[in-house]
Amino acid sequence: MRVAHLLRKLDPAAWSGTEMAIQRLLDGLRGHGVSPVVYCPRLGEDGDDPLRKSGFEVQRFKAFVPVLGLSAERKRQLIAVGGNLMSFDLFRSLWREKNLSVIHAHTLGRIGGIALTFAKARKLPFVVTIHGGVLDLPQKVKAAFNAPLDHGWEWGKFFGLLFQAHRLFRDADAILTCNSNEAALLKDKLPNKLILVQPHGVPLDIYQKDQRAAARGAFPQIQDRQLLLCLGRIDPIKNQAWLLEQAPQIFQKHPNALLVLAGPCTDEPYGAKVREKIEALGLGDRVLLTGGMPSDDPRLIGLLQSAEVLLLPSLSETFGLVILEAWAAGTMVLSARASGPAALIKQGENGWLFDLENPQAFHASLDRTLADPALSKQMVGRGAEVTRQYSINALAGRVKALYEQLIEEKKCTT
Repeated sequence: MRVAHLLRKLDPAAWSGTEMAIQRLLDGLRGHGVSPVVYCPRLGEDGDDPLRKSGFEVQRFKAFVPVLGLSAERKRQLIAVGGNLMSFDLFRSLWREKNLSVIHAHTLGRIGGIALTFAKARKLPFVVTIHGGVLDLPQKVKAAFNAPLDHGWEWGKFFGLLFQAHRLFRDADAILTCNSNEAALLKDKLPNKLILVQPHGVPLDIYQKDQRAAARGAFPQIQDRQLLLCLGRIDPIKNQAWLLEQAPQIFQKHPNALLVLAGPCTDEPYGAKVREKIEALGLGDRVLLTGGMPSDDPRLIGLLQSAEVLLLPSLSETFGLVILEAWAAGTMVLSARASGPAALIKQGENGWLFDLENPQAFHASLDRTLADPALSKQMVGRGAEVTRQYSINALAGRVKALYEQLIEEKKCTT
């Protein structure tokens, strides 16, 4: 079974949770005899990416931002997050594939529409996965997604209509989402559609080897410090600025603490704001920015293993894969109350949840975590039991079974 996976971006320098989840799905599918071929935009990224290193076939196609009058800074930002790109090359590239069984899009918008159009033309099952949320998003995040593009003229709207990007969910053979709230909201709108909750998997074995020495070698400033780790791309949705606002109070109570912000910067204006805030608060020696690292990088795993707690102040988290990774690494979790974390964390049992509007509750939970390592260890143990339910092999097996079901259904209707 050969399956084409369409990605919105694949940039090793901006490797984040979506790419990580897709790579693990592909690993699992390969173990079930599925041969994935990955299609992603060619936007100047280094071709020596983690998927190729893992032995996957990667086909890059030409893509661009179809907006006139857009500032260079905004265009770079849209490319970094895999915005609503356009391609004249993708359909032709897919058509050269002769033995495809399924088209699986991990992106929406025009690229997803092109994949849907191709699937219809070749009478192949079309599956779409929602990675970042569509309906289950805070209003502030929805408003940011719908903000005007610097008053530029988006001439690519015609192609969105041509490729019926607006019908992506309605015409898909199956919709996958990692979030039960998102699934329920979609079901209300599309009651007859096959909508499944498909969580992300975690490779537990990579967290069993002690990698703390690799982290100390790469980041010597973490030596003998209480590490407070915030793991995620530098982006307004991940909300690192809120955490920096809390930092003076944190460091006053915990003078040996070091705040580590680990992740690639996918929003340069926001990244600049974060750096300015660090400087304005005089936190240059108390905050470490590591940049992005692949999910299996020993340095990143070592940081997770070394951290006293993982802090997650995100405005929106539709799943919270990093929570499972923290538990696998033996690390306590303290997260903002978004739909994904709220589905994984049982308050006071395997982690702590807090509301961004109530920073004192955040500080109280953090203080208790740092003051009572024995309690934290017990809570992490309960979290690790949750993580064991997210086996990559088992979850990928469910996706393969879905592919097989859709292939059979397509044969019966064509």
